[in-house]
Amino acid sequence: MIGKYERGEASPSIEAAKKIADAFEVTLDYLVGQGKNAQLDKKTLQRMEDLHDLEPSKRDTLFDLIDTYIRDAKARKAYA
Repeated sequence: MIGKYERGEASPSIEAAKKIADAFEVTLDYLVGQGKNAQLDKKTLQRMEDLHDLEPSKRDTLFDLIDTYIRDAKARKAYA
């Protein structure tokens, strides 16, 4: 059946698609490559939810650290 999905000969039902997404530990958005969270796997989404639940001062500290890493990575890429 998976071969038929890959060849475009059949489409999985919602239930089958959910099972496939669960097996790969990704969201349905990620599996089909569409939607707001299409680029994010379940682990990343869970981390984002966990960050959201932190007390504001700790969340702000982590966001500052993340922003620093992102800024540095962008700078390295721009000057490479």
